Amino acid sequence: QVQLVESGGGVVQAGGSLRLSCAPSGSIFGIRAMAWYRQAPGKRRELVAAMPNGGSTNYADSVKGRFTITRDNAKNAVYLQMNSLKPEDTAVYYCNVDTISGRNWGQGTQVTVSS
Repeated sequence: QVQLVESGGGVVQAGGSLRLSCAPSGSIFGIRAMAWYRQAPGKRRELVAAMPNGGSTNYADSVKGRFTITRDNAKNAVYLQMNSLKPEDTAVYYCNVDTISGRNWGQGTQVTVSS
């Protein structure tokens, strides 16, 4: 499996913004979809945003209108622009790349939103 390298997490006040980035450390082929998930303490990992090939982007209801997922297909990178952050957005965020060979996960990046 290919290692996915994430960056951009940190601590921000409520109402602030962060931009997460994720790119593979090596070559990756047969991408079908790219997505971001998050997992808060004591909770299950949940889908935040997904962008399948040729399909429509979808978002969790809790982030619609605040988060935007984008892709750079030339770099096989995926980004998550997070605006108007809320304390309930605090979680470890994971990028996911779904390929014809299987799913690849990033190591996770912590996002903490203070009130």
